Amino acid sequence: MRSTPGRVVVSEQIRIVVAGAERQVDAGTTAADLFADERTVIAARVGDDLVDLSRALNDGEKVEPVEIASDDGRAILRHSTAHVLAQAVQELFPEAKLGIGPPVENGFYYDFDVAEPFNPDDLKRIEKQMQRIIKERQQFVRRAVADDDARAELAGEPYKLELIGLKGGAADAAEGASAEVGAGELTIYDNVRRGGEVAWKDLCRGPHVPTTKHVPAFKLMRVAAAYWRGSEKNPQLQRIYGTAWESKEELQAYLDRLAEAERRDHRKLGAELDLFSFPDEIGSGLPVFHPKGATIKMEMENYSRQRHIDAGYSFVSTPHITKAHLFETSKHLEWYADGMYPPMHLDEERDADGNIKRQGQDYYLKPMNCPMHNLVFRSRGRSYRELPLRLFEFGAVYRYEKSGVVHGLTRARGFTQDDAHIYCAREDMKEELARLLTFVLDLLADYGLDDFYLELSTRDPEKSVGDEQTWKEATQILEQVGTESGLELLPDPGGAAFYGPKISVQAKDAIGRTWQLSTIQLDFFEPELFELEYTAPDGSRQRPVMIHRALFGSIERFLGVLTEHYAGAFPPWLAPVQVVGIPIADQHTPHLDDVADRLRARGVRVEIDTSDDRMQKKIRNAQKQKVPYMLLAGDDDVAKGAVSFRYRDGTQKNGVPVAEAIEEIVSAVERRVQV
Repeated sequence: MRSTPGRVVVSEQIRIVVAGAERQVDAGTTAADLFADERTVIAARVGDDLVDLSRALNDGEKVEPVEIASDDGRAILRHSTAHVLAQAVQELFPEAKLGIGPPVENGFYYDFDVAEPFNPDDLKRIEKQMQRIIKERQQFVRRAVADDDARAELAGEPYKLELIGLKGGAADAAEGASAEVGAGELTIYDNVRRGGEVAWKDLCRGPHVPTTKHVPAFKLMRVAAAYWRGSEKNPQLQRIYGTAWESKEELQAYLDRLAEAERRDHRKLGAELDLFSFPDEIGSGLPVFHPKGATIKMEMENYSRQRHIDAGYSFVSTPHITKAHLFETSKHLEWYADGMYPPMHLDEERDADGNIKRQGQDYYLKPMNCPMHNLVFRSRGRSYRELPLRLFEFGAVYRYEKSGVVHGLTRARGFTQDDAHIYCAREDMKEELARLLTFVLDLLADYGLDDFYLELSTRDPEKSVGDEQTWKEATQILEQVGTESGLELLPDPGGAAFYGPKISVQAKDAIGRTWQLSTIQLDFFEPELFELEYTAPDGSRQRPVMIHRALFGSIERFLGVLTEHYAGAFPPWLAPVQVVGIPIADQHTPHLDDVADRLRARGVRVEIDTSDDRMQKKIRNAQKQKVPYMLLAGDDDVAKGAVSFRYRDGTQKNGVPVAEAIEEIVSAVERRVQV
């Protein structure tokens, strides 16, 4: 109710639901009015839509606050900071043309068309200009515009004009474009100074923080070249990356995490620890393992091999190349050709006059093993008594990743998959999937990874084979298995392979980063394409269900992940050198040689440092190589038949009897302790 001199005016009331509770408020109430006392709220969710706080509410709407520290809040903060960045750039470089500026994981970017690339000094200037804009408390004001009006206002921005032409579903296919245009109305956001002057504007769907003052902490990180809308056919722009957080403390924590991640970079550690390299002479994404790296890889493979034997798998081995027809049958050439190396045309024969006597054929390096495993299943008649048939291979595969995507061992072009394909009866697939997921999680835990969640990747109608009903059945079964595991199961819409849905195991490492590791895919269609059959108990011929499973993803990638997880300090059972013997003087070497022989007899990898370096230098060398155990020996140790332990963390234990020392080391290796 409102009162004015001489009369009483009754305000129109509407009913809304705020955070689950029904409330009655005046018509025209905004989300900002509702959450005026909650300083950490920077936007609202109305129904399924994120909106600005300035948005007036309608009768019957459900409203939820969006905190700045939430996932949605951080995305809005970062997109708003991208606008501040673009405004600062155009104020300093008036000729700059605007590309796209969406939020991304942990930050944001904005693309610019400029005459000269940005340099580090430019970034410093831009950051200072951004700080000035933030201090001005400029308001983000949304307004809807007709297409023609938007074109008139943005006539000097050719890339924005192109985006207006993409309005609708096409925007989703263009890198980052959905942040600016969608299927609905076009909107422009004005940055308005406190006096009402429009300082800058940009085509954008929003929402944004209320004012630039709501950007509490940001930093520009780097500049990179980027093609407009991600296509090499388009102009190359300058992309400025930044990050923004809800507080200076969170920003600093993120920068600290980045520094720690850089310290753990497996490419850097791989060189320092002499594990692997990527020689230019061989090619991008094709690693070479040195003795120490190959030792770790061998240990991983040996342990995985034994666990698979115990779990009832049969081992197979298949070639590195195959005729094109195999991948035509499997549909990989139809759906996956861009990820394959170009074909080799072989077997063509010509006579002396150059006439073709025998037609050649295209051969491909295999990008996956499943088609060949299907041939193993199909090689003879199969009975239900053989099911589930679990085939396993350490299969070398080759995928043509773009040069900008290749990243050490974690995104390589040649790698070894610990690949399994399980063929089972339809009625047994749920039980087999549950057993398989338990097997995967238990094995990953042996490598010191125990913080997991699952992702369920579902069908992309534009990139898949088969009928909708079969996809629905397969997806429901995977969802049941994932839910019953007790782990969090998150959706990944459209992320499935072309032949079936999948569950992927996402694991967090020692510094909280998430890595996709194992994948389990349910496939009804490859068995149909290859006409796979087995004889059922009633004598009928039935089609098996096929389960694809990569436990580590690839041995190489998993080794890269483990290198960063452990910061190169592998647990004793994986360490390439498990023990280094350090004699105090030359006369103590025979004593340590005897200890080393006894350790080697128990399967321990041990070296004796007989270099001319002083003892302290030998200790430092072993520490740099992150060796789990150093065994020192001097006169007293030799006399007592003992050694002195020095552990990787610098602690020491003196005068340990040799037999006791050997048992401690062997026990730690056998128990796979995580030290």
